[in-house]
Amino acid sequence: MTDEIPHGTSEPRDAAVVLKFTLDLPQPAHRVWPAVATPEGLREWLAAVERLEPRLGGAVTLRWLNTGDGDAAVEHGTVTAWDPEHVAEYTVAVHGRIRFHLEPAWAGAIGTVLRFTDEVAVAGDADRLSRLAGWHQHFEYLLAALDGRPRDWPEWDPDRHRELYAG
Repeated sequence: MTDEIPHGTSEPRDAAVVLKFTLDLPQPAHRVWPAVATPEGLREWLAAVERLEPRLGGAVTLRWLNTGDGDAAVEHGTVTAWDPEHVAEYTVAVHGRIRFHLEPAWAGAIGTVLRFTDEVAVAGDADRLSRLAGWHQHFEYLLAALDGRPRDWPEWDPDRHRELYAG
């Protein structure tokens, strides 16, 4: 599965860094959209959604299930872009501005191109690399969820994160 997800990239922007991933998914956008824009879909690979008002300016509350940190893993924020079937963007405290942009695959294809960005302040290079590894691992879980195998959160694999971080 590791070669299915290209490595993410990063670039500095003002006082932050922008982390980027581009995924070529075989599923059509109407199957990918719920995974990035609904409480049920996000829970299968990213975080539990305690609140999501699906509109520009709406509230969002995400509870990260891979940390075991209880309340420390809850992030409140705002929906900062919303274009159904195309763009879902959430700005939350620790993870910054996370954006999922869906485009049709090349002409005649059924799939979807998912362009992901995370604009976030980082505490040095180790933090940047750890975030890239974490997103990579979450995108592995997204692929599995889209194939009908949602994440069993008690089985979060810290060894996989360390492998991605080192690689």
